[in-house]
Amino acid sequence: QDILFLHPRPVARHPSTHLPPGDRPAARPPPPPPPPPPLSPTAAPAPVAAESPTNPENHYSGDLFAEVQRYANLATDIARTESFDVIHAHDWMTYPAALAVAAASNKPLVVHVHSTEFDRAGNHIDQRIYDIERRGMHAAVKVIAVSHLTKSVCAHHYGLDNSKIEVIHNAIDLPNSPIVAGLATGEHKFHANDKIVLFLGRITFQKGPEYFLAAAKKVLEVMDNVKFVMAGSGDMIPRTIELAASLGIGHKVLFTGFLRGPDVERVFKMADLYVMPSVSEPFGIAPLEAMSNDVPVIISKQSGVSEVLSHALKVDFWDVAEMANKIVAVLRHPPLASSLRQHGAFEVRKLSWTDAAKSCLSVYQNARSAIPALPPQTTTHLPTPKSTLQPA
Repeated sequence: QDILFLHPRPVARHPSTHLPPGDRPAARPPPPPPPPPPLSPTAAPAPVAAESPTNPENHYSGDLFAEVQRYANLATDIARTESFDVIHAHDWMTYPAALAVAAASNKPLVVHVHSTEFDRAGNHIDQRIYDIERRGMHAAVKVIAVSHLTKSVCAHHYGLDNSKIEVIHNAIDLPNSPIVAGLATGEHKFHANDKIVLFLGRITFQKGPEYFLAAAKKVLEVMDNVKFVMAGSGDMIPRTIELAASLGIGHKVLFTGFLRGPDVERVFKMADLYVMPSVSEPFGIAPLEAMSNDVPVIISKQSGVSEVLSHALKVDFWDVAEMANKIVAVLRHPPLASSLRQHGAFEVRKLSWTDAAKSCLSVYQNARSAIPALPPQTTTHLPTPKSTLQPA
């Protein structure tokens, strides 16, 4: 069977206001406003209004929505010349394209939810994005969620029946080459007895950098030989740097910026511990990468990856005191760190992209059986889609 695969480049968006580390935000945002009326599987997406300077909740620019529409036009042009059995769309930016192709071709649509507007924005959702996400999920024959956590969000916030949602966890490609040594270049140097705690990911609301720093402050009150490395980029970089300074731990925190390739391997080689304090993480591949590099991990309970890992310490993202306790425990007790490292490396090897791919094939087969075959006289030529995302 042939698959029309629609995937966007990742675009992060985050609210302009964030809760301070001392506050305890809800682990899950409250339900959205009452949902729109039941959807027709072939209905086109509703028009999207232009961003208004008087509406601070609109964090996207009009250009992004224009690009989404351009992508839909291009995808439909490609679909005219291709033979396929299933349409597989990933996250909201591909849903308008997938809806247009599915309506014209009568081919089954499978949508793959890697994150939702609630994961990216917390309580500050963009209603336009929510509407597109909901329409795409309801139009799909099957919905793939990357975790049971994400499945519950799709069911609760988007009104999906649980039977429509299949959970397929992510995996990683295990490293094949030796890890290169030490990140002891540049102005920032580490002493031989320093313990290194790593945060690797986007420095955004979703990833919980404030909670990482709040825990770091508590760790440094009882252990002085600890350095905290924050590797990544994001909209909260300036605020996070200021927060580290205001907490009086700026000299203990290194911001590396975005890392790729060998630099990621170097930073894992340095690390004594990896911490993922995400506020809402649909899955979370970075802990698997850390474990594959023999780094013990502490992960947020509000993450999908916590469903598949037994040999990782888990903590609520908001409980910075317990997060600090677990960091200190791993750094002070080598047998604990060694056990997490040894068992974690074995555990991560059981997670395979091959198994995930087989599960996707099963979803495709179920989706195909749910759509009746086209009559012989019916054409599958696709019309040029009308613009559905231009400002009203």
